[in-house]
Amino acid sequence: MNGLSSEMQRCIETCLTCYQTCLGMASQHCLEVGGRHVEPEHFRLMLSCAEACRASAQLMLIGSAVHRHQCGACAEICAACARSCEDVGDMEACVAACRACEESCRQMAW
Repeated sequence: MNGLSSEMQRCIETCLTCYQTCLGMASQHCLEVGGRHVEPEHFRLMLSCAEACRASAQLMLIGSAVHRHQCGACAEICAACARSCEDVGDMEACVAACRACEESCRQMAW
């Protein structure tokens, strides 16, 4: 990842970790546990968060100037996902990944 600042490299890694965590928890945890974990609003938010994180990482990797806009949106989605996962409970890994990504993306957005 030559040419990328260390801050951007960390954000890409944080985004990809959050992508993997949210998608993995949605498909491997939430679907198995059921109940509140698969309520449409929560489940769609988890999938939206995973996709926003993936898109942010991709835009940074390709050097797109619009990554700042995507990172700003990603930070908002990650914050909402962290709140939802915290409310549902038993999703500490997702909460931590989302909060870390939110913080990193907020820094990249400005």
